[in-house]
Amino acid sequence: MPENKIDARDQLRSALEGGVPTGELDTLLDSIDSAELLHAMFRLDPDEQRQLLSSVSAERAANLVEDLPDTHTAELMEEMTARESATILEELSSDHRVDILAELDSKDAEAILEHLDDEDVQEIRELIAYPPDVAGGLMMTEFAAYRQIRTVREVVDDLTGHEGDYEFLTVHYIYVVNRHRVLVGVLRLRDLVFADPDAKIGTIARPAKTVSPGTSLLELDQFFADYDIAAVPVVNDNNQLLGIVRRRSLLEALAEKAESDSLKVAGIVGGDELRSMPVWDRAKRRLSWLSVNIGLNIVAASVIAIYEDTLSAVIALAVFLPIVSDMSGCSGNQAVAVSMRELTLGAAEPKDVARVWSKEVSVGVINGLALGLLLGLAAWAWKGNPVLGLVVGAALALNTVLAVSIGGTVPLILKRLNIDPAVASGPLLTTITDMCGFFLVLSLASLVLPRLL
Repeated sequence: MPENKIDARDQLRSALEGGVPTGELDTLLDSIDSAELLHAMFRLDPDEQRQLLSSVSAERAANLVEDLPDTHTAELMEEMTARESATILEELSSDHRVDILAELDSKDAEAILEHLDDEDVQEIRELIAYPPDVAGGLMMTEFAAYRQIRTVREVVDDLTGHEGDYEFLTVHYIYVVNRHRVLVGVLRLRDLVFADPDAKIGTIARPAKTVSPGTSLLELDQFFADYDIAAVPVVNDNNQLLGIVRRRSLLEALAEKAESDSLKVAGIVGGDELRSMPVWDRAKRRLSWLSVNIGLNIVAASVIAIYEDTLSAVIALAVFLPIVSDMSGCSGNQAVAVSMRELTLGAAEPKDVARVWSKEVSVGVINGLALGLLLGLAAWAWKGNPVLGLVVGAALALNTVLAVSIGGTVPLILKRLNIDPAVASGPLLTTITDMCGFFLVLSLASLVLPRLL
């Protein structure tokens, strides 16, 4: 591990242990590269991270937590005073502020809200009411909006004179509204630069592309693919401007969802895991899934015991059992991944089970035949027995079709049952493909056993 990264962590620890003044601590933080600082921050234990956040200004603390996972920031704030947490949240953008509060339990969140002003609290309650996977849940309320009667000169003067009001947003666009906050149009900054300074912005504004608060991630993804803009305004049914969704926010949301699902599929439940967390908490999160998986694997392995005589008679079958189950599992996991993504983006819903199954069966038949042929030829070439090749090839082909059918539809079925598909799909798929793979190989072998001897 590079020495400078170890030094950064040690420097922070020494500064915290020595109780250096805030000014000196800020100077130290300024001297550390941002990537190195993030690495050092992760390597501090949670108590040290809280001490660091409490030892710097609220603005600096907000900069530090911006790069931490929201769940981790929430866990840190749970052990801080509500006032300390509130002062940090005040320095964050509206969308980030809501994301962190959504990770807290209601009691802690309400305690923090008591230390925020009424306007911020009302805004937070409105934003947090939206699901996190729609435009309303991603939008931020920091944007530049002006009445249509304002002149270009007035807008430019206001922008240059109130830079601090737009610190959370790189202002690409000026949104033009009427006195009822109905969106009239949009202006790019360069439109202002080349416009007549005395012109009313309402006369030069262009029609704006908009989305509703309920627009899904899939629809937002498609929107930004169709239109090369950095942000899109969110309007209600009366076309009143509510906020904006940045392209960057959408990409971050998609990435976070994918990372979360990946952790759940791997059996790490209960949120993001970092190695700076307490060992016992991390062990409990993993054991909750691993302990269930033991039982599921015993069920799958029990199939082998039923066909013990067949396996003893043709020991070569033991070589192909894990191949059939593993290859089928890989095919099934591909189907799970596609279904999980479509569920995330809104491209598939629980009611689409039949459609998804028909699509997956088509792919499964093609891939199953191809994989079965390859494995069957390999078995034939190895043992010189075409019947052995036919058994393992047919088993793999059939199990592949079964695996993609299960992998494609189980996430949708679990979603309908209000069970997290990211957590449960993997274990169910593994158990069923293993059990069916073993069964197909051994049962087919039993039917033609004399020709295998």
